[in-house]
Amino acid sequence: MGKRPPIPPDIEKGTPPLPPLPPPARPQFRPPVPVPWYAWLVPLIFAANFITFATTMYLNDCPSRSDNCLLFDVLGRLSFQPIKENMLLGPSIPTLRRLGALERRLVEEGEKWRLISCIWLHGGLLHLLANMISLLCIGMRLEQEFGFLRIGALYVISGLGGSIMSCLKDSRGERVSVGASGALFGLLGAMLSELITNWTIYENKCTSLMTLILIIALNLSVGLLPRVDNSAHCGGFLAGFFLGFVLLLRPQYGYVNPKYIPPGYDVKHKKSRHKCYQHVFRITSLAILLAGFIAGYTKLLREHTAESVPFRDVN
Repeated sequence: MGKRPPIPPDIEKGTPPLPPLPPPARPQFRPPVPVPWYAWLVPLIFAANFITFATTMYLNDCPSRSDNCLLFDVLGRLSFQPIKENMLLGPSIPTLRRLGALERRLVEEGEKWRLISCIWLHGGLLHLLANMISLLCIGMRLEQEFGFLRIGALYVISGLGGSIMSCLKDSRGERVSVGASGALFGLLGAMLSELITNWTIYENKCTSLMTLILIIALNLSVGLLPRVDNSAHCGGFLAGFFLGFVLLLRPQYGYVNPKYIPPGYDVKHKKSRHKCYQHVFRITSLAILLAGFIAGYTKLLREHTAESVPFRDVN
């Protein structure tokens, strides 16, 4: 004989139903940690400046080598001007002018390339060392975070802005100016604008802002020293400051790139890549930057200065 079938549960007695199955687990994802850029452009600029300085000293005109010049027999000859003529241990004014120093009269006569060439020349060994130490301290971190294209453009355009400002402030056309300080102040200005436009992702915001402002103020105060071209510092700083809003934007806090979201994952409260104020800063700064360069360059071409005995300024 067969077995009796099991008695079904008595529904009227309230037998509890089976618990529902748990919902499937949501797929987990974690955006990859950004990999720093490999910094090679800043060391290349560093080396190029030293090579340019060595070439400048090799070609330096020293009227009385046996008595008045400090001679170093390196690769044939490296001649420094006497201390009483150049306390920075560097070349003569005619040598700097011949190799591309900034002089408004020559720029107005058609040598526009001096607006760029002057940022690769330096007034002396001490001037070169001070600028190159600053370049390594500021430029390496920026290149690792933003890449060589943006930092390279920032360096050159800031240097150009400093050169234009230097020419505009030299109303008598008597200044011979060299140095990379305009480009370096542009990097400082870009650091300030980068902090402002990417405000939401920083911790200790006020401390970082005050520290950066103090560093900028101390560097600008150097321009109060004699024979220092502070106009190039200010021009480079302004160019870098506005260019930083254009080139150094970061995604806002909480943004996730869609390519890192797995299929089927529903992201709640999805954030846009940039905030509205970042776009406003970028468009406004680009307009100011273009207007400033166009106005400055146009004014430089229209104005004429009287010739006078030049003297050297370092920036």
